[in-house]
Amino acid sequence: MRLYVAGPLFTQAERAWNERLAAALSAAGHDVFLPQTEVKAIATLDADLIFKVDIDGVRSAEAIVAILDGADPDSGTSFECGLAYALGIPIVALRTDFRAGGDALPNQKLATINLMLAQSSSAIVNLVDPSTSFETMAASVVSALAGLSATDPVSRFDRGSDAGSW
Repeated sequence: MRLYVAGPLFTQAERAWNERLAAALSAAGHDVFLPQTEVKAIATLDADLIFKVDIDGVRSAEAIVAILDGADPDSGTSFECGLAYALGIPIVALRTDFRAGGDALPNQKLATINLMLAQSSSAIVNLVDPSTSFETMAASVVSALAGLSATDPVSRFDRGSDAGSW
């Protein structure tokens, strides 16, 4: 499966963890697009080019693995999730952070994150116990990906007769 790994990539720790997750997903047989790796191949850090590369990466993905850690998940990751949802690409939300920062509304899929991120997720891997090993987490993500079915409907915008109405 072609995967886009969305997550924060601004610190050495974040980049190292992202690379480790991407390697685990690749070892499980997936083709992984990791934005921080793709940007290294660009000769210049031009904003328009980086934006295009990342957008094309999301568009070409069969699924998104979204790292939603932090008191408030990364804004770029949130944008990538919104784009994926609009395109009908399933999202596997990954949360390893035990801090709560969500909306906690009735029937919310994951109360510790923003409602929009929670409800747009096709699958959720929520492993907030600090003793959970990286290997267990990675195996859980691989299992969640295997649970996605190409025939299952992904939430999409209904373009029927009510399109555009409130």
